Amino acid sequence: MTLSLYNTLSRSKEKFVPIGTPVGLYTCGPTVYHYAHIGNLRTYVFEDLLKRVLLYNGYIVRQVMNVTDVGHLVGDGDMGEDKMEKGAAREGKTAWEIADYYLSAFKKDLHLLNINEPDVWCKATDYIQEQIDLIKELEAKGFTYVTSDGVYFDTEKFPNYNKLSHLKLEELKEGARIEKNSEKKNPTDFALWKFNTTGEKRQMEWESPWGAGFPGWHIECSAMSLHFLKGHLDIHCGAVDHINIHHTNEIAQSEAATGEKFFNYWIHGAFLNVGDDEKMSKSVGNILTLELVTGEERVDPLAFRYACLLTHYRKPMSYKAGMLQQADAALKNIRRSLESLPHEIGKVDEACEAEFLAAINDDLNMPQAVAVLQSVLKSTLADDVKAATIQRFDEVLGLNLTLGKITEELPEEIRQLAAERERARADRDWATSDASREQLEKLGYSVEDVAEGMKIRRNF
Repeated sequence: MTLSLYNTLSRSKEKFVPIGTPVGLYTCGPTVYHYAHIGNLRTYVFEDLLKRVLLYNGYIVRQVMNVTDVGHLVGDGDMGEDKMEKGAAREGKTAWEIADYYLSAFKKDLHLLNINEPDVWCKATDYIQEQIDLIKELEAKGFTYVTSDGVYFDTEKFPNYNKLSHLKLEELKEGARIEKNSEKKNPTDFALWKFNTTGEKRQMEWESPWGAGFPGWHIECSAMSLHFLKGHLDIHCGAVDHINIHHTNEIAQSEAATGEKFFNYWIHGAFLNVGDDEKMSKSVGNILTLELVTGEERVDPLAFRYACLLTHYRKPMSYKAGMLQQADAALKNIRRSLESLPHEIGKVDEACEAEFLAAINDDLNMPQAVAVLQSVLKSTLADDVKAATIQRFDEVLGLNLTLGKITEELPEEIRQLAAERERARADRDWATSDASREQLEKLGYSVEDVAEGMKIRRNF
């Protein structure tokens, strides 16, 4: 069955045809100056689903994710403070310490949401020379010029600069004029290398042929994707706010340097809004972290993953109070229905799997895939067939759907942790309760709070 994906480049759903093996998948990663918010995490859930769907279809996948630990300036443009330096000043730590701390926090969120880590993590600061080499290639081909604050890419020399955004060039230029940089030849020109103009040594700066400084935000993704996926530039992902600036600039600098097409498929996830239409943003100050929302609503973090499945990745998703409680209740109902199913599974039902595959291969139609899951749960299929089919579906859904009755014989360590958590809950000591639950989950147990107490299930 054919996998079709919506390609922002063509503005249409296209049959996925890989360049070869493995499929090269580049997913824009975090800027590690602060915690990821649930709007960011929605994008990473969608990208995880994409990778799982590719694997489900039998492809071998090589996923690369960058970690932006330098060069991302406030406002996503070329003016203002570096977000890492700003984060370091805010917390009284070095930029390197900030990067390590928030990358660890980000990986914890991935674990809680059952998002598989990429095959390759690559930090911008580990590939400075590759970025310098790419800028030198652009310079040799006449695409750059130097100003008092950096080395810039001349977008006027790159035809079809707007081919990803599909906006008129004048609209892109108008959007770029907010920086008011009089030395730019064109409003859409962007920095490849920034000089340190503060007069004080930055924490993160390097020598280059153009002077001491640091790379611009966009060049890292081009340099690292070409380094790790050259010859396998299949799919590039990110959120929709990357289309007009970040990804547009990646395409321009990469194709100018190599003379070849830069990625065949560009796939973008829609925003998660607060309420009905307010974008969640660190700059606005309305961010909600996974720890905050799951703690306030007293839910399993996988309730957020389940909620993401109910809205197509290209449609805006709204976060409202109580939303995760509803998702958590639905997920618990699914898990309860699995209690009667045996550990010994049979064969996957071919008709149900074909229906599931049709849904996920139709541009990752996860709402329909969940509907197929629900229909299997309510079906009259033999229990062992039902168990096999659900386990197969969960390879994509990633909800940790375990089978069988709740384990009654628990190891002593688990019983002690459970008792500690019960005491903490009775005392309304939510911090200790959460810590105990997290420890239980790390040891491979699912925890469910019900009216009669707490149920613990081993993740078989």
